[in-house]
Amino acid sequence: MKVSMDSYKKKMALILSKYLDLEVEKLFATIETPNKKGFGDLAFPTFILAKELKKAPPLIAKEIVESIKELPDEFLKVENIGPYVNFYLNNTYLIKRTVEDVISKGEDYGSEDVGKGKTVVIDFSAPNIAKPFGIGHLRSTVIGNSIYKIHEFFGYEVVGINHIGDWGTQFGKVIVAYDKWGDSDKLEKDPVKYLYNLYVKFHEEADKEPQLEEEARVVFKELEDGNEDRVEKWKLFKELSLTEYNRIYDKLNVKFDSFKGEQFYNDKMTETIETLISKGITEISKGALIINLDMFDIPPVLLRKKDGATLYATRDLCAAIYRKETYDFDKMLYVVGAEQSLHFKQLFKALAIAGFDWHKDCEHVPFGLFRFKENKMSTRKGNLIFLDEVLTKAEQLTKKIIEEKNPALNNKEEVARQVGIGAIIFGDLSNDRVKDIVFDWDKILDFNGETAPYVQYSHARICSILRKYCGNLEDDDWNPSLMKSEYEFDLAKRIANFNGVINDALAEYKPSTIARYLLDLAKEFNRFYHNCPVLKEENGSLKIARLKLIQATGQVLRNGLALMGIEAPEEM
Repeated sequence: MKVSMDSYKKKMALILSKYLDLEVEKLFATIETPNKKGFGDLAFPTFILAKELKKAPPLIAKEIVESIKELPDEFLKVENIGPYVNFYLNNTYLIKRTVEDVISKGEDYGSEDVGKGKTVVIDFSAPNIAKPFGIGHLRSTVIGNSIYKIHEFFGYEVVGINHIGDWGTQFGKVIVAYDKWGDSDKLEKDPVKYLYNLYVKFHEEADKEPQLEEEARVVFKELEDGNEDRVEKWKLFKELSLTEYNRIYDKLNVKFDSFKGEQFYNDKMTETIETLISKGITEISKGALIINLDMFDIPPVLLRKKDGATLYATRDLCAAIYRKETYDFDKMLYVVGAEQSLHFKQLFKALAIAGFDWHKDCEHVPFGLFRFKENKMSTRKGNLIFLDEVLTKAEQLTKKIIEEKNPALNNKEEVARQVGIGAIIFGDLSNDRVKDIVFDWDKILDFNGETAPYVQYSHARICSILRKYCGNLEDDDWNPSLMKSEYEFDLAKRIANFNGVINDALAEYKPSTIARYLLDLAKEFNRFYHNCPVLKEENGSLKIARLKLIQATGQVLRNGLALMGIEAPEEM
């Protein structure tokens, strides 16, 4: 049996169902965790029965408790406190089953096979070619990567797609800028930042010479028509950009299964448009081809402009159909900023009225933006923070702290990378994804308090304790009944919550749920560590029991960090 706090709740619901005319699922959903010490470990509120039974909730609770004559090994006792039926867990049973389950399953602890035989496609990151990887793309990248890992952990076949922004009028602008002011030596030295500077320069000059915008449109049309020079430059810019992006993805430990961007769908657009026309859902409006969504109070989807040019929405429709045909997904997620919510409402509604019943399997996973304290970031104005600079600064700061606090540490460079980059990822993922984050150098690189380094250091401390133990825990017998303090029991209970936490993260697409749990688990471990001697414990059997408990704690910290794309150093 899978051991988790949810498994105890289910057992409790089964017990209650014998005495109440309620389904197990409904009982399970109402069971709470008491906030106060001494009020049991799980509680069932009887308020929901008062109207039907026409009795006061405290009386109902008393009658339920009096009806329960026998409890399984998982529970120590049951009592009524006011309107609640309070179950007390058997401490020894919980610690034993939880620790043994964690140690036996290792890196698979907490996982399930609910996704077995199902495919989920996740569209995330999607930077724009010829522009640096800005801090604004961090959110989509690390949120999408964590959602990818969580689904994988639950047995899904996951396809991560990086829908690169590699087409559009901006390439006409970059090509024009390069032709006018470009320097091949500077391009070779730092290609993406140099192309970005040219892009910014284009807009500065276009403010003074508006005809540059028309010139860029003409150049992009030449690119679309296959002009050899334009295509050659576009391919060069794309290749240089992807090389730079992959270097950053490697730093972040992010992987993709497909890099098919907007341009990939160019030769598929005509077929998509013809399919939509054949379904009778399109119309001509002012010379443009649209899907009218007035009846849903949604603006129309513009498929083709008057001049015959297709748009972003057309490409997304084409991409959705291609992905369904290619991967036959059970679910497709778009991890894209909340500002694109209207676009996805249009996209999914267009798929629906076109008769694609799988539209219901498509979902937008929105997130808030990074913002400056003073104003919003702007690519055109050059008001952009480069992600690579943030990662580099985080590593440098970490290394400086290591030099001050632990200069004898082995592999300082590697640990600085793991901790520095982990801090940036955790700093993002620990925030509720739907909320905006105000970008603040001091806060994002603060290594004190509720941060990844705090969790990582707790893991490293556990590893250090286990290294110092001279015996072999695998061969040692252990007796969990010796652990009688609240600190040991509370730590084991926190560990047992892990499966429920990642189930919540899966259901809500919120890695922040895992981040909060890891902070709480690290705090619980440190509370235990300061109150319960481990290596200094004179009772050898109790020492082994506590070592087993912290071994399980370290494994869960490691598993949770891994689901966020963060490494867990063994030394810090």
